[in-house]
This record gives sequence, C-alpha cells and structure tokens, in this order.
Amino acid sequence: MYPTAMPPREVKIGDAAAFASTTPRAIRHYHQIGLLPEPERGGDGRRRYGYDDMIRLLWIRRMSEAGIGLDDMRAAFDEARDVEDVLGRLEETLAAQEAEIRRQRTAVQRLRAVGSPLGLLSPLVTDRLGHLPSGALRPSDLDTLLVTERIFGPLGAAVQASVFIVLATHPALRAEADRLDAADAALDDTVDPYDPRVEELAAQHCAHHEELLRAIEAAGLDADEEKLFEDDDAEAAGEEDVRMSAFEAVTKMPYGFSAARTRCMELTARLLYGDHSAAG
Repeated sequence: MYPTAMPPREVKIGDAAAFASTTPRAIRHYHQIGLLPEPERGGDGRRRYGYDDMIRLLWIRRMSEAGIGLDDMRAAFDEARDVEDVLGRLEETLAAQEAEIRRQRTAVQRLRAVGSPLGLLSPLVTDRLGHLPSGALRPSDLDTLLVTERIFGPLGAAVQASVFIVLATHPALRAEADRLDAADAALDDTVDPYDPRVEELAAQHCAHHEELLRAIEAAGLDADEEKLFEDDDAEAAGEEDVRMSAFEAVTKMPYGFSAARTRCMELTARLLYGDHSAAG
C-alpha cells in the first residue's frame, strides 16, 4: 500500500538538472533571464527545487527540443504573446534551416560525385567542366574559378570555364598562356610602366585572347554561353546569395600588382574593348 500522504520533497540543482536532462549551468541561466523562478535556499545555502520547478524544467526542455527560443518560452509562460505568433515564426525558422540543410547535403553529394574541389563550385560551373578528363584542370585554374565566381557569380565563372576548357584541350594555347603568365610575373617594380615591353606584352595578350575566342567558337562553347545567359535570370531568381559588387571585390583582393603590370592590364583591356573600358 502507498501512503495516503507524502511530505513535500525538494532536490538539489544537480538532481533537478539530471532529471530534466539539462545542466546546472543551464538552470542557473534560466534563473538569470527570468525563465525559471529562483527557489529559496535551504539552511546549507543551496537551492532546493520542488515539484512545480521540475514541471517547469521539463516544459522548458520539451520546448527547447522543438526549437523554441528562450525569449519565446518566457513569453509563452507569461502569456504575453500570442502562441500562434511564436509558432508561426518558429515554423519559418525551421523551414529556412531545412532549406539550408538540403543545400548543404546537395553540395556534399555533388562534391562526392565530382571527386575534386570543383564540386564545391556552383553546379553551373561543375556541369560545364564535368566532361573534362581528371587532371585536365590545374589547381590554379580552380583558384581562378573560385575568385571569378565570388566576383562575377556562377555565370561569370561558367564563362571563364570556357577558357579553361580550350586551354585543357589545346596544348599550344596552354603553352602560350604559360609564357604570357611568366612575362606578366617579370613585370615587377623594377620595370618602368612605360617600357616598350609593356605595350608589346599587352598586344600579345590581345592576340592570345582573340585566338582563345576563335577556339571557343570552333568548339561551340559560345553557343553554350548564350544558353547560360538565357537561363541565368531564372536561376538567379531562386538564389539569395548576396555578393559584393565586382569593383568592391576586386579592391579587397590582395593582388599587389606592380605599376608596369597594372598598365599592361589596362592596355590589354583597351585593345580588346576600346578606350572606354580602361583608364588612360
């Protein structure tokens, strides 16, 4: 037989925390923010928790497992806010978290399928380069695509990918690109920006760029780029990736080009796109 009456029993904070599957530190925090009334201390100076305290702790635990924030818990206990409002905002938060988890899972699956860091770039870029054999892209190519995507978005990186497709499939063009890169690196601070070699190198860059364009067109990649531009608006409508402007991004990159190299870039752009595209 159970006794008809039992004296009220109180427990210490450690026992209360263990029963509610929480920690003494969390309970103390609940006291500090007013979520759980702080009980009186016993003769030994320690807090004692009764039945009502344990019930409240259990409700706090269940609401926490449901994703309800501490501020909303307090409002719910105080009935200071419509519970429907709290649950509505919680549902929106959970939906956003669910979408983010799906995005992350898709990225991981894509990375596993691709089998290289290329899988971390946008699907637009990954799909465009997917037919290239393993090892066709250099690590520096991937770095360039990463920077391009950051500055100009997936579409800009997909267009840049056309260049790397051509370089990977045309050894002569790749060799010329390497030679030009080495010549660019030689334009250090010891070179006068108005040295004739700077203008000559800009002309070579222009000629190489035009060869790349012809190779891109011959491979039919330019038609693919037109399709990319047509599909870009629809794809961008579903994205919320906030990117800084191209100018802002470029100014934040630690390029550290010499004056001679900077002028070579400006001259190359002027030759390719006209006087309005580069500084004088």
